[in-house]
Amino acid sequence: MIKNIKFSNFHSFFEEVEISFEVSKKPASSMYDINISDATRLNKVVAIIGANGSGKTQLIKPLAFLSWFISDSFLGVKPDADIPFQTHMLHKDSDSSFELIFLINEDEYRYKLIINHGKIIYEALFKKTSAQFSYVFIREADITESDAKYKYKHKGFDFPALEALKIRNNASLISAAYNHDTLLASKLVSYFGKYSYNLNVTGRYHFQSGDILQTAEYFSHNTILKIQMEEVMCNIDTGLNSVSIKETQIKSAQGEQKQSFIPFGKHLNSLGEFTLPFFEESSGTQSAFVLLGRILPVLEKGGVAIIDEIDNDLHPHLLSYFVELFKFSETNPHNAQIIFTCHTPEVLNLLMKHQIFLVEKQDQVSEAWRLDQVAGIRADDNLYAKYMAGALEAIPDV
Repeated sequence: MIKNIKFSNFHSFFEEVEISFEVSKKPASSMYDINISDATRLNKVVAIIGANGSGKTQLIKPLAFLSWFISDSFLGVKPDADIPFQTHMLHKDSDSSFELIFLINEDEYRYKLIINHGKIIYEALFKKTSAQFSYVFIREADITESDAKYKYKHKGFDFPALEALKIRNNASLISAAYNHDTLLASKLVSYFGKYSYNLNVTGRYHFQSGDILQTAEYFSHNTILKIQMEEVMCNIDTGLNSVSIKETQIKSAQGEQKQSFIPFGKHLNSLGEFTLPFFEESSGTQSAFVLLGRILPVLEKGGVAIIDEIDNDLHPHLLSYFVELFKFSETNPHNAQIIFTCHTPEVLNLLMKHQIFLVEKQDQVSEAWRLDQVAGIRADDNLYAKYMAGALEAIPDV
């Protein structure tokens, strides 16, 4: 579970910004709370809204970036390449920093990363041992050395210093240690493997027909989730009576026969029945199917869903349906979390002020704030009406 993330100098954000999932003692309890202890509550759901181009996508992108970097950078980046990320365009020479605090079962960790010119300047992992955090490892570039050698110390991290000092400057030490089968690194990579997201360093994955095939293949190998998917699809699409997935052979662009999985929707009325491949269903039905392929595994395992434009091609009323999958223990038994962006202001009627962030861009720099940080906003205020009237800002200036 995520407690909070801070970052600076990343895409349209220059000054440090924080996304906190922590809930103070003031708000009344809700079904979207995760009760860690008597003193600590976390949000299951965080929504991001704002105008086009304000920086909504850039606000959630660091979570996807860190998930990938910590887990896969050792094998996913060529030895001589820069780390694939982007600073603010007007601050290319400044450091970019990231700090993530997260929980794995009862253990609380803090991961910190500083990058400059596509290379690691500082990487560290801390574990909470009492009221304070103690370092697990600290890896820091020795600025007195011209070839960017590192200073390294560790405590309880089963990765030898001699090996750690060999790791190149564009790969996470955790990713490298994982590929050397170290125990804690495997635990961390397993945790970040439960993050699901529809965006990468360049932005949101644009919907393609191949997404339907990949999602269908995933559900074909997971019977329990396929049943859940079919139930949801038939509930939200009044034209569907059932969903089936058929394994078939298709010819690739190179003329080769390839195994593929194609979803079909069954339609039924008083005159009879017929089936359609999902490629002939509406764009909303297709989007909902692919979205379930990202959300249901997170709900099953207790991970984090990071979804950009969750309402893409969906009727606004369906947003509440997908959000409420995270609400109840029956559908969310492991306290999975979701953070998403959307253009549907009705989300302000679904959530409380501490579960909503607004994003705005001024003078080419984005800023974000949680609604409970705004003075004068009461718990019983009509947030939707205030937002639509412009009282909360973060609306298109047209």
